[in-house]
Amino acid sequence: MKKLTTFLCTAVAVGNLSAQTLVQAYKNRADLVSQTNITTNLQEFSNLGVKTTGSVNNTNALTWIKNKYTSYGYSASQIVEDPFTFGSTSSKNLVITKTGTLYPDKYVIICGHYDTITGPGTNDNGSGTSVILEVARILKDVPTEYSIKFIHFSGEEQGLYGSSHYANSVAYQNGVKKLDIKLVFNLDQVGGKLGNTNTRIICERDTAGQSANNAPSNTITQQLATCTTLYSPLQTSISNAYSSDYMPFEQKGYVITGFYEYTRSYTEHTVNDTFANVDPVYVFKVGKAAVGAMQHFATASTTVTAISSAKENPVKTLESAKIYPNPARDILTVELPDPAIKDFSVEITDLKGLSILKKENQAQINISHLNNGIYLCTVKAGGKSLTQKIIIEK
Repeated sequence: MKKLTTFLCTAVAVGNLSAQTLVQAYKNRADLVSQTNITTNLQEFSNLGVKTTGSVNNTNALTWIKNKYTSYGYSASQIVEDPFTFGSTSSKNLVITKTGTLYPDKYVIICGHYDTITGPGTNDNGSGTSVILEVARILKDVPTEYSIKFIHFSGEEQGLYGSSHYANSVAYQNGVKKLDIKLVFNLDQVGGKLGNTNTRIICERDTAGQSANNAPSNTITQQLATCTTLYSPLQTSISNAYSSDYMPFEQKGYVITGFYEYTRSYTEHTVNDTFANVDPVYVFKVGKAAVGAMQHFATASTTVTAISSAKENPVKTLESAKIYPNPARDILTVELPDPAIKDFSVEITDLKGLSILKKENQAQINISHLNNGIYLCTVKAGGKSLTQKIIIEK
């Protein structure tokens, strides 16, 4: 949302915070962020058109997001639609829950809105939506001590209606806190503009509303900035949180932080907020930062999945398998991280999850008969799975 007339940037460069150090397992996973996935998500989001809350396109966007989670392997029980109404308008938030190992009832929320008002909103907020999806894909099978909720809000552009509903009627009910939320990490407009110098991201802290949550928000935001420099090539600045989906949570006393583009695109809320104007490489870098930060916030497993450990359990390294070339033409190669993995399957589906082709224990797949387009390729071994988008171009 972030209306131009109210934006006051108080950005201050963030120095080195020595309390946090690089965790190799976190970096390995941050490096799994796929530029192809990010670019494809941005394109598909843009192709859905103007997503005004309550519109057919808004509903189609919800379905598109939901299908992404299904393709990543999230179960129906993890995916919940959260309906809300304001005036004569009805819409839905989408909430996906990944249960923590030690603190299943304490949540780290990563969120952003998917509704738009003018234009397809590829930056505001297809960019945040695309990053959240990539974080969810990568962390799907990574154990985290705290539970994670991936939330896609609607109604943001009309006045934070979706997030207000969730904060006031789900997180809180009748004045009683129902959800124990460790922090809310919001991503809104993180796409930059193609052609700008997009090397820095704003990390947002709480300075408004209730005062008791200001200090912990500042601490969390400093940690976010440090994670960003550890796990991505982006530089960081600190500014103030305002006018986006974390604010209803702030008003309930929860700790908030967020990402927002540093070099303003000024395409938001215009017909120019299109895929042609967004910077996919910048979004890719934000994705790496977000994957690193979410692992820190949710306390992810620090086990390094390296090829050398495959002799004990080669399936542990499946997340580092390679699927190439991408784009592909006639032959698709699946390169497993260790030859000790003998029993595996490769399945290609369309974006709706319809199976197109499936092979067992075959590393080179003939795809010459498939039409040009975007598909999902899933490699499964030992109860683990890796899903990546592939493009077929002939």
